[in-house]
Amino acid sequence: MNTLDVLHDFLRRQVKPGAFCIDATAGKGRDTALLCRLAGESGRVIAFDVQQDAVDQTRALLAAEGLQAEVVLDSHANMARYAAPESVDCIVFNFGRLPGGDPHIFTTADTSLPAIDAGLSLLKPGGVMALAIYYGKENGYDEKNAILEHLKALNDRVFTVLACDWLNRKHDPPLPIFIWKE
Repeated sequence: MNTLDVLHDFLRRQVKPGAFCIDATAGKGRDTALLCRLAGESGRVIAFDVQQDAVDQTRALLAAEGLQAEVVLDSHANMARYAAPESVDCIVFNFGRLPGGDPHIFTTADTSLPAIDAGLSLLKPGGVMALAIYYGKENGYDEKNAILEHLKALNDRVFTVLACDWLNRKHDPPLPIFIWKE
């Protein structure tokens, strides 16, 4: 069991056919493909990434699996340009860097915090957000610490935030975080 397994299990339980979902960090397209399968033909999925390589990999995976999504070369911080407030059922983030990609290109709090806030404004009441925070190595701990502090300050009458930790795992295991909008 790892962070991705936990996040995908959460998504399978939350995302229903017809859902409008956003993969805020497309990466290799695995989350995008899962969201497409869960939302089905009646749903809508948009995926964002700032790296052309990630956009290309996501498009290739979707084509190979016969799935449809809008894959956009843009920052997750700009997602509000692509969806109306309170119109999205589910948003997924993987903070850190593209696996196998350039280790010097990774997300930072400068865009990640505005992206989280944009996503929260896009979520419908009853909508969910799932985050995986990959940290350590080249990108360090700054983004992780900033995200955790930011989430602690969310209005608890509007959002429920569950942050999980792997207590017996070494070497900075990614943290799964779940947010529900009331």
